[in-house]
Amino acid sequence: MNRFERHHAGPGLWKKLASAAFFLGVLALFWMGLDSLSGVTARQEAEGLKNSILQSAVHCYALEGFYPDSLDYLREHYGLTYDTDKYIVAYEIIGSNLMPDVSVIAKS
Repeated sequence: MNRFERHHAGPGLWKKLASAAFFLGVLALFWMGLDSLSGVTARQEAEGLKNSILQSAVHCYALEGFYPDSLDYLREHYGLTYDTDKYIVAYEIIGSNLMPDVSVIAKS
């Protein structure tokens, strides 16, 4: 090597930096996709729980002639189970002959 020649960072360094940036970009997109997918799954689980509660209430009405006055009644007599650490369930009675209002919220 001649002492008057400059030593340049060759194209190899730029290729490595471009590859690393591309990899980080793909990794970020993958992470965002997983995060979005988990949000959709959580909403679907909450909706499924709400449907199960309403089905149990309708089943009770069909067999006994009234909608249950609490979730405890559904747990005891109709086998309703759910993770109380994961969901908050609001079960509001309107009347014994009117379907209750059910709201399910996932805890974060």
